[in-house]
Amino acid sequence: MGKEQNLIIGLDIGTTKICAIVGELNPQTEEVEVIGVGTYPSFGLKRGVVVNIENTIQSVKNAVEEAEHMAGCEIRTVFVGIAGGHIKGVSGHGMITIREREVARRDLDRVIESANAVLIPADREIIHVIPQDYIIDGQAGIKDPIGIYGIKLETKVHIVTGQVTAAQNLVKCIHGAGMDVADIVLEQLASSEAVLTEDEKEIGVVLIDCGGGTTDIAIFVGGSVRYTETVTLGGDNIDRDVALGLSTPLGEARKIKEKYGTALAELVSPDEEIEVPSVGGKHFRKVSRKDLAMVIEPRMEEIFALTKREIHKSGFEELVPAGVVITGGSVIMNGTVELSERILEMPVRMGIPTEVGGLTDIIANPVYSTGVGLVLYGAGYTGDKKLRIRDENVFKKIVDSMRNWFQEFF
Repeated sequence: MGKEQNLIIGLDIGTTKICAIVGELNPQTEEVEVIGVGTYPSFGLKRGVVVNIENTIQSVKNAVEEAEHMAGCEIRTVFVGIAGGHIKGVSGHGMITIREREVARRDLDRVIESANAVLIPADREIIHVIPQDYIIDGQAGIKDPIGIYGIKLETKVHIVTGQVTAAQNLVKCIHGAGMDVADIVLEQLASSEAVLTEDEKEIGVVLIDCGGGTTDIAIFVGGSVRYTETVTLGGDNIDRDVALGLSTPLGEARKIKEKYGTALAELVSPDEEIEVPSVGGKHFRKVSRKDLAMVIEPRMEEIFALTKREIHKSGFEELVPAGVVITGGSVIMNGTVELSERILEMPVRMGIPTEVGGLTDIIANPVYSTGVGLVLYGAGYTGDKKLRIRDENVFKKIVDSMRNWFQEFF
């Protein structure tokens, strides 16, 4: 039973694939070892949002069973990622008077609560409230204000909101697969746990997580999240381009992209040829690999051009000297780093999960960044790990635990 309590499960429910990661927390060293991995194609999502409940439940079950078999455990509770075009991030500001003239934990609760007093439409709910900075009597840059004397306490926060129904459908699928939800986590924040260093977050860095349905952006400055946004383009768009450009079935297009795809056409020899199956038959044709790259490159250019626009819009463009870290299943192709550096005009590195032990040879791949990040998030979670979500109004039950985790983080 003791060992079971140390197990943390991250469930990345993506547009292209479902990924379940089982991590074991060592209480002495506080290190996490990955002991189980399960993946299965995702058949019930579009652009990060559930569009078919039954198909999603079945895909989740298959991925979880594989992870259970590898880890030799039964999965009952998961930390699940949320993404999609419905996710929005806004800045907030809170201010209170310090009652006892010395900042206490309850004062942090109050000032964050006052920062939440923004107009949120009825169909949206707060997912995360992330304190960025505390200010006491005009003195800014305070990370941990507890115990400091003062009269006026202010905080700047980043508030992430999502559609209530999107999260309810996500939780419904997990319950349908026989599990409970410990917490819902924004996917790019989860990925940041796995692929960014503390130095990068402090200096200023952009995380770009390119998934199947969406490309998720998070900007960190001064050790905290300053901006989040989602571009509703991803690997699925590239797959469709390949299917149309090479006249091949969509399922085959994805395999061809993963096996032979290159994001920068100039890196491919025009003499290199690949075999491509035709639509509606078993006939194979010879196609230049450079032609495949010339189909992929414009879409990758568009994705990075749109992310560049978001970085510029954020206002933090000049405050990220650590550059850009790209991760996710859609960046694995050759030439992605070179192409992204050219378009973003910033230094770029590929992000792979590094902060865990165990099955490192399996998870050393950008595909697993969100899943591993969810496990690391769970390892630092200070809420009630036995939390069970059964209510229709999902967020009302979990928003407090999310807020508490972020307060502890700072």
